[in-house]
Amino acid sequence: MMKRQKKNKDIKTEQNAEDAVTAEDKKIQDTEQNSADEVPCAPEAQAGEDEISRLKNQYIRLMADFDNYRKRQVREREEYIKRSNERLLGDILPVVDHLEMALQKVDDRDDPFVSGIKLVYDQFIAVLKRCGMEPVEARGEDFNPELHEAISYIPSLNVPANRVIDQLRCGWLLSGHLMRAAQVIVSSGQPAESDAENVSD
Repeated sequence: MMKRQKKNKDIKTEQNAEDAVTAEDKKIQDTEQNSADEVPCAPEAQAGEDEISRLKNQYIRLMADFDNYRKRQVREREEYIKRSNERLLGDILPVVDHLEMALQKVDDRDDPFVSGIKLVYDQFIAVLKRCGMEPVEARGEDFNPELHEAISYIPSLNVPANRVIDQLRCGWLLSGHLMRAAQVIVSSGQPAESDAENVSD
């Protein structure tokens, strides 16, 4: 009986010791957990968030740069296609000029030969317009140095100063860009008394 009681007592002591150890372990774990929660690991977390934010901003800038590059390439390609025939069209313009001069000098517009020249001239003009060219008509317009090339200035009684009196050669735009300036004669305004003889109407 004594042995049994002693054995039970030993078992209880062992269990109490084990419970005490378990309780102590639990206490240590809780303390460690609380310590881990309390210890600020903010520098590492903040550094990670800063890095993520930096990478996001870098990605956004990169995408914006790429989008701008893509749009610029599309614009440049379209511009290149529009102006790819510039040299050929420039070589055609003197032919058109000579046909136009020939038509201005004819007396009989009903002559079949003149009608043929007019037909060829009209076809050239149609081809130029199809290729994106537009004539710069200057007669009667205000002188614009960006579009007009002044051959001479002459006084005029009827035409105000800096107004185009006559156009000697037609100017041309290619896709909105000046390809050739119009050659013009510009009014210098009312003549001085000494220049009255050289006045244009």
